[in-house]
Amino acid sequence: MTTALDVAAYILKSHGRMSTMKLQKLVYYSQAWSLAWGDGPLFDEDFEAWANGPVLRTLFRTHRGRFNISFGEVPGDPSVLSDRQQEGISIVLADYGKLTGAQLSDLSHSDRPWREARGGLSPGARSSAKIEKDTMEDFYGGLWLSMNG
Repeated sequence: MTTALDVAAYILKSHGRMSTMKLQKLVYYSQAWSLAWGDGPLFDEDFEAWANGPVLRTLFRTHRGRFNISFGEVPGDPSVLSDRQQEGISIVLADYGKLTGAQLSDLSHSDRPWREARGGLSPGARSSAKIEKDTMEDFYGGLWLSMNG
């Protein structure tokens, strides 16, 4: 199975240099829509419901202390992604890639998976609560059906 770092490397190779916040959110939406489309998870790692939106610790460790990141600075291999996975991520990039990291963070805050994982925490409170893949699949799958139903 591919890893989150493989997905991040593909995003950076396809989309170019970006903020680390934007990369985290694009990896999140790539996973979310892969689940929604019935393709299953792109990777096993779980997102955590941090104050600024969904974050993967494995990816965070690779870019900690940086604001921007480029292809080659994440130890992932985009070539391990299947054509179908690359196609799905490319659709996510076409739809979300024009947004800033802050805009993507705000968007994720309005989505049920992040809100549900955080429970009743205040907006700026620290959290490492896991965002459940089942919740992501249910929420984004429902969005998909409402857009295409």
